[in-house]
Amino acid sequence: MLIGVKKEKDIAEGISRRQAMGESYWAIVRRQFRKNRLAVWSLRLLYLLLFTALSADFIANERPLYCQIEGETYFPVFKQYAVALGLSTWEAQFFQKGWREHDYEKVIWAPIPYSATTIDRKNNNYRAPGDEQNVESTRFRHWLGTDQLGRDVAAGMISGTRIAMLVGVVSMSIAAIIGVFFGALAGYFGDDRFQASRIGLALNILGILASIFYAFTARSYAFSEGTFSVELLKSLGIFAGIMLLMNLLARALKRIPFLGKAITLPLDIMVMRLIEVISSVPALLLVLSILAVIEQPSILYVMAIIGLIRWTGIARFIRAELLRIRSLEYIEAAQALGYSEWRIISRHAIPNALTPVLITIAFGVASAILLEAFLSFLSVGVPPEQVTWGSLLRLARSQVSAWWLAIFPGFAIFLTVTIFNLLGEGLTDALDPRLRG
Repeated sequence: MLIGVKKEKDIAEGISRRQAMGESYWAIVRRQFRKNRLAVWSLRLLYLLLFTALSADFIANERPLYCQIEGETYFPVFKQYAVALGLSTWEAQFFQKGWREHDYEKVIWAPIPYSATTIDRKNNNYRAPGDEQNVESTRFRHWLGTDQLGRDVAAGMISGTRIAMLVGVVSMSIAAIIGVFFGALAGYFGDDRFQASRIGLALNILGILASIFYAFTARSYAFSEGTFSVELLKSLGIFAGIMLLMNLLARALKRIPFLGKAITLPLDIMVMRLIEVISSVPALLLVLSILAVIEQPSILYVMAIIGLIRWTGIARFIRAELLRIRSLEYIEAAQALGYSEWRIISRHAIPNALTPVLITIAFGVASAILLEAFLSFLSVGVPPEQVTWGSLLRLARSQVSAWWLAIFPGFAIFLTVTIFNLLGEGLTDALDPRLRG
């Protein structure tokens, strides 16, 4: 026992010496993280996955990266971005012929000259990677085989990588924002430190209900007919505008003594009961129930729903940290200097409470990717034309002999989930002061 106490004392003295020498806390964390070789290699593989996701259109695309036709130079991949944003249109010749039917003077194809939805009718009915294929040259060979329709599996794998990274990052970003917000309120204010005026409370409740109705419910038709990202920004603008108007009105009306009387709200109890209600319902059952109501499936809905149900763990960690931090000296000093509560929370309390959140997010991304793959496998919430790792696995179920449709996406899911789990374990060790030597 004495040896253990002496060892912990030596570790603490070592950390103190490094910090005294000018080494910051995060520098110590990075150095400790590098000692875990599995975590370091997982981070390198994550960089590779992110690069693949960001450059997916330049790795697998039926359009050339660069071409020259009749003296005119085109960059079809970049032009497709402009067309998707409504900034440009395709010339008539690109509608009349397929991309391989043009007489190119110069052309540079993507490494995989197929998109995820490109159908090669000459190589349909499950061509294995080693089978003989009817292609113009080796340049157009399907190196990972094809499915029943003749779609290239390698292009599908690239598309699946983008979807997996997008789902993991976006859904956990939503979860982090919601979890940090509610956890900070519950942990910092507790049950007796948050006060709101009567009119402010009433108008904010009314504003939330009105914002949800006018920004989302009343605009459901616009979501189904227009561009989702554009309509979402419009709805968020409407939501923010209504809430701003209600708060300005509350500020003006709270000068009336009766309306401006303060009410103490037990935020900690309210937030914890909300967390318990959401946690009591199985996540998969909740996701399936919500997606069953949505008429037009979209991967964006899947990301939003996963984010809306995965924030509870983050909120618990933030709450626990702020319950400890709110009584520390630097918080009391900030209060004595007259800083507002919101400034203290955003600039002093939350930044020092984010350490456990990073670990939760790492494990949460792996869980989100696994859940999206499962939903795609069930063909729930994802458009039929969307190619993901889960949809490729679903195709393997209908054709047992098509082993490549199970091996490649299955290994990709296993590898990605393992990477994030190893990153989470590496962060756990690096952020644990007891393990720093």
